[in-house]
Amino acid sequence: MSIIVDAHEDIAWNTLCFGRDYLRSAYDIRRREENGPVEAVNGVAMLGLPEWLKGGVAVIGATLFTPPERRRTSLLEQHYSDANEAHALALRQIEIYERMAQQSNQIKLIRASADLETVLRTWDDFDPTLPEDPKRDERQVGLVYLIEGGDSIREPAEVEWWHERGVRLIGPAWAGTQYCGGTDEPGPLTAAGVDLLKHMRPFNLVLDLSHMDERAFLQALDQYDGPIIASHSNPRALTNNTNRHLSDEMIKALIQHDGVIGTLIFNKFLLRDWEHEHPRDAATVETVVAAIDHVCQIAGDARHAAIGTDFDGGFGMKSTPAGFDTVADLQIIAPALEQRGYVAADVELIMNGNWVRVLSGALG
Repeated sequence: MSIIVDAHEDIAWNTLCFGRDYLRSAYDIRRREENGPVEAVNGVAMLGLPEWLKGGVAVIGATLFTPPERRRTSLLEQHYSDANEAHALALRQIEIYERMAQQSNQIKLIRASADLETVLRTWDDFDPTLPEDPKRDERQVGLVYLIEGGDSIREPAEVEWWHERGVRLIGPAWAGTQYCGGTDEPGPLTAAGVDLLKHMRPFNLVLDLSHMDERAFLQALDQYDGPIIASHSNPRALTNNTNRHLSDEMIKALIQHDGVIGTLIFNKFLLRDWEHEHPRDAATVETVVAAIDHVCQIAGDARHAAIGTDFDGGFGMKSTPAGFDTVADLQIIAPALEQRGYVAADVELIMNGNWVRVLSGALG
């Protein structure tokens, strides 16, 4: 089953802030935005239902992304000043996902293992090498809600409320939050953060460590015995030495807890010292594979590496490696892994199997 699970896409955020309609093609979105303010802020669009279907992107970690006002970079974006605003911002994104599912029978919201199984069955006998998919209209793309930035959870006990609304993965940090330090805002797990983890455990929610500061990251691993991932994080050894990325110590610790790490496909997070004005072809699919391979070499197997693109998450096509025009091009990763020496079973784990294992176990 040569499908793809992408653990991290900011679909509703883009719809809310920029008016992107992801039931349409990425190329339609590009034509609408060409040389305009949205493209200037968020880059050239890479996502769209036709491209998900073409590329066999069967399951997506669909974020409820809430950035704080202090990190504002554009008037087009929506931010929060307090927890109530963060809560409302995330809830509006759930409404967007619900509307997408109502408007298209090819979008399915995943809340339980039966939903995941239903989506995966629609991809039986999918062959990405065929020029046209004869069963394209029968395929479904499953969306699993992932909170990115925990302040939308106004207090730890509200976890149950969010679980009832379909949230199955929680990332406590983007920037720093009431729960922990985050990207460019160092700090440990707070008392509220410890309490948050305690409230997550009865629901077997997946803890997403991406964006958590290293101290908070390691503390959370000691505190939480439920399913753990880093949905979109790259090895610090291969990119810039900031707390946005994972040190080898962090990678080893996550692997020891049977976690999975999604490689983020953004040149700035794949290469040292790459900036937006630099040529995009400084990185290639082999650069992506090198990041995946770094995790596999530390682990000694392919059980802990996967994909978490973050496509359209503040960058666009011109900031991704050569060969990636839209999300459909994720399929080029598989043959590049094989060329690197990975056997077919391990390629399948990286492309979809590791995420499916985590989700199947968490959804129950």
